[in-house]
Amino acid sequence: MMNDEGMTNDEARRATLRHSVFVIIPSFVIRYSSFLLLLFPVALHAADNISVLGRKPLWSVLEHYQETITHDEFVHRINDVYCTHGFAPDLIEINEKTARILANREAQKFFTLRFAENDSRRTAVPRLWRPAKSLPPPKAGKPLSGMKIGLDPGHLGGKWAKMEERWFQVGNSLPIQEGDLTLRVARLLAPRLRELGAKVFFVRDSNEPITTKRSDDFRELAKKILIKNGVPQPRADVLDPNDPEKEHTIRWQSEILFYRYSEIRRRAALVNFKLHPDLVLCLHFNAEGWGDPNNPTLTDTNHLHLLVNGSYLEEELEFDDERFEMIRRLLSRAYDEELPLADTIASAMARQTGLPPYEYPTTNSTTKVGTSGYVYARNLLATRLYRCPVVYCEPYVMNSNDAFARIQAGDYEGVRNVNGVERKSIFREYADSMVNGLIDYYSNARGL
Repeated sequence: MMNDEGMTNDEARRATLRHSVFVIIPSFVIRYSSFLLLLFPVALHAADNISVLGRKPLWSVLEHYQETITHDEFVHRINDVYCTHGFAPDLIEINEKTARILANREAQKFFTLRFAENDSRRTAVPRLWRPAKSLPPPKAGKPLSGMKIGLDPGHLGGKWAKMEERWFQVGNSLPIQEGDLTLRVARLLAPRLRELGAKVFFVRDSNEPITTKRSDDFRELAKKILIKNGVPQPRADVLDPNDPEKEHTIRWQSEILFYRYSEIRRRAALVNFKLHPDLVLCLHFNAEGWGDPNNPTLTDTNHLHLLVNGSYLEEELEFDDERFEMIRRLLSRAYDEELPLADTIASAMARQTGLPPYEYPTTNSTTKVGTSGYVYARNLLATRLYRCPVVYCEPYVMNSNDAFARIQAGDYEGVRNVNGVERKSIFREYADSMVNGLIDYYSNARGL
């Protein structure tokens, strides 16, 4: 059964600009996440210290991972991947033979993980997804045969695009709606992956939400959040898209709860309890600050980067459910598969697109990982909750002069002259470069 699980606030961190969609420059006021959600979860769930509508962690699940990891590997993953920004000393205590992990501070409950004595004494890691080395022998010419791949086109698009603030328009041109763009890429990508032998699932295959909830379902919760965070009489509605007080309104908060947190939680339930893929590809487009969506700023800046899970913030680790999810992900060894895969895809995309790597303006929320120069670890809701390797792609700046012209040109076969250069359709270039990366990785990993 799939259950709506509510949301966490991992993408709502003050000055870190952490969010679920794309990177923004500090001056881009439209995309700031709901900072008012930051303090509220503690007040709601003081005993369990879980995020709003989050589920109480089932720490007993981790018993299945006893003696599956050595002391040295656990220390390496904690220090170099998941807790690169540090953590409170009482959260994780690492000893020679065990790690004691705080389950609940108020009750002083702990989970004790026993380490394997050495690599040869490790027990098998329980998981539903399969790393490349565990896949059955591939069929000739089909390096993805036997694989199950989930395609997760970011956002919703369609009638929801303005609510999501993933919409802008230049004059009378076609509006740019990220959710529509990512779905177009996914629909080009799917048949290519199937030709290579993969079984492909769409996490989203329309412009309608996966969650059955809507923003009106969260109005009372949104009001409570605002009151708890110092807005004693929250206004009901947003005055206009550039309203500087819109984050203090019930409408804005309830919409965030619907289209971001409830939606991503529902997608995670679909991935984890029904689809069981070996890999999820989260498809996004990036953007720089565009200001007024009706009169946006275009830029010459264009870049590429990919994300894998990691780099948790100290305040994120204070939540029992986020800490539990991090430890479960660490023990599943998803990182061992997703990092080299992300590096390989990034290299293929860089070769085909010619885009330079994005450089985050601060290291407060991310840690650069891998060897390609294009991959960062970051704690996003999808990369944490999907219980399999996840590669989260952020190519192209939608409001760059180049990408905007290519998006306006639409999808087409072959090449066309766009801005004086013979170019593939941007959608096919995106899909083709990802296919090339997947072929490179799985051909090498499977000895083809």
